[in-house]
Amino acid sequence: MAKVELKSISKVYEGNVRAVDNVNIVVDDKEFVVFVGPSGCGKSTTLRMVAGLEDITEGDLYIDGDLMNDVPPKDRNIAMVFQNYALYPHMTVYENMAFGLRIKKVPKDEIERRVQEAARILDIEKFLDRKPKALSGGQRQRVAVGRAIVRNPKVFLFDEPLSNLDAKLRVQMRAEISSLHNRLNATMIYVTHDQVEAMTMANKIVVMKDGKVQQIGSPMNLYNYPINKFVAGFIGSPPMNFLTVKVEEKGGSVALNEGSFEIKPLPQHAEYIKKYAGKEIFFGIRPEDMTYTEKPAAENNISVKVTVVEPLGADIHLWLTTASPAAQQMVARTEPHHLFKVGDAANFTPRLEKARYFDKETELSILAELDLQVVGK
Repeated sequence: MAKVELKSISKVYEGNVRAVDNVNIVVDDKEFVVFVGPSGCGKSTTLRMVAGLEDITEGDLYIDGDLMNDVPPKDRNIAMVFQNYALYPHMTVYENMAFGLRIKKVPKDEIERRVQEAARILDIEKFLDRKPKALSGGQRQRVAVGRAIVRNPKVFLFDEPLSNLDAKLRVQMRAEISSLHNRLNATMIYVTHDQVEAMTMANKIVVMKDGKVQQIGSPMNLYNYPINKFVAGFIGSPPMNFLTVKVEEKGGSVALNEGSFEIKPLPQHAEYIKKYAGKEIFFGIRPEDMTYTEKPAAENNISVKVTVVEPLGADIHLWLTTASPAAQQMVARTEPHHLFKVGDAANFTPRLEKARYFDKETELSILAELDLQVVGK
């Protein structure tokens, strides 16, 4: 397999529109890297530059140490799986999988061996004589993946391959692609707008916004130590809550005042927060880090009113409004044995060891220096 390096890569369209801006990414050999971000963030354009389907305006692309900027797609030894499957409707499954090998004049017995092996891996052996129109969406996607496998490429590229599938099938296919990566020990780059896919499949995630890389790291590092408010809000479902609070310093201690409650951050966090005394910042806490308490309002308790109840079986999502004049919105994830109805008043205590804090102007993490020490261990 191969190592892929993107060095200061940019894509500029007519009118000086920067779809991708100075991207630096290293995909190590045998790594599964996911590019994730909202629609229009540049992730698919970046993938297409790796594939050679888009010209690189600025920067250099290396695969296995070889400069690829001007190398045609067919000579890059990569295989791409598209969102719309891109199967030939008049060919059988076998013919679709074998087509690229026949073009390269691979011997017939070798084509037979590769197609049968890929079909066995993907459990589509019984479909080899069928045409795509006789297959379900999930089966067609397996054929598209099989067509990539038979080529034995250095790098597999996936461009939102599961977005056309229903929710249940997406879950199944996520597991199958992850298993395939482990079995093939392959280098894979995968593009999606679905952060759940990114969290469950990747060795490493690249979060993008407006053509720029926001943060690169393992799924749990991005989840626990987001570098800015965008990453914190994009990674995680439901997303992190953000409340505007005012930093107050009283007798050497730091408190965060929302108007209806007060939070006293942990001492190790307060050291970084106190420089914002007198200013507003964002207090971030994930829904699962909100603990319901039956005690009356007390220190570090957030008083709220329940506005929406979403029972999901294993847990319940509660949409809440704070009691302050600002009436800020938040979500809590609780266990189903807690019975709530719309209009209820409740108190939640945040797990302050999990709390995040962000500069209101730059939206950068106030704890970035502390996080770097933790992640670096």
